[in-house]
Amino acid sequence: MSIWTRISEAIAALAKGESLSAVFERLRTPPERSVAFTIAVIALGAKMAKADGQVTRDEVTAFREVFHISAQDEAQAAKVFNLARQDVAGFEDYAARIKSMFGDETEPMCDLMEGLFHIAMADGEYHPNEDVFLSRVAEIFGFDPARFKSIRARFVPEAERDPYDVLGVPHGAPMAEIRKAWRQAVRDSHPDQMIARGLPEEAVKLAEKRMIAINRAWEEINQAA
Repeated sequence: MSIWTRISEAIAALAKGESLSAVFERLRTPPERSVAFTIAVIALGAKMAKADGQVTRDEVTAFREVFHISAQDEAQAAKVFNLARQDVAGFEDYAARIKSMFGDETEPMCDLMEGLFHIAMADGEYHPNEDVFLSRVAEIFGFDPARFKSIRARFVPEAERDPYDVLGVPHGAPMAEIRKAWRQAVRDSHPDQMIARGLPEEAVKLAEKRMIAINRAWEEINQAA
C-alpha cells in the first residue's frame, strides 16, 4: 500500500467526521508518522497558500517538488488534495495536533516548517500574510523567535541572513562550539535521519535547501575567523 493510499484513507476519515485528534492518535508512531507529516504539509500548505489571497499553480508545483509523486500514485494524490480542500478544520488545529504528536522533538516540526516555506516561496514572493501565518505555526510548535528567524533566513531572499542565526549559535561563540553546531546540523539533515524521525522518503528533498544554507553559513563564519 503506497503512502498516498494510506494518506487518502486518513483524510477520508476526517471528511466522514472522525475527529482530528482520533486520526492523529493513530498516526503517532513510525511508520505512520510519515502519513501524519504529509497530511500536515498538505493541510497547512493549502491553508497557507490562501493566506496571500490566491492559490497559484506555482504553489501546487512546489508541493510536487517536495513530495515526489510517481505516475501510478497521481490519482491517489489528487484524491488527497481534494479531500484536504473539503476539510474544515483550522490550521491552528492541525499545528496543535502535530505539536502534540511530536512533543519535545523539534526536528520533525522544523522539517515541516521548511516544507511550508518552500511552498510559500514558490511564486517568488513572501507575502506579509504568509509571514503572519508561519509565525503563528512556529509559535504553536514552540519555536523561539531565533529558531523561526533561522528557518526563514534559509528561504526568504530579502530576510536577514545572519550565518550565526542559521546555525543557531550566538555571536562571539568559540569556533569549537560553532563547528559542533554545524556538524550536528549536517547530521540532522541526513536523509536517513529525516526518515527516521517521520518524513516520508518522498520528502527528503527538503534537506537540500537546509544543507546549502548550513554549509554556506559555516563557510561565511569560518572565512571571517
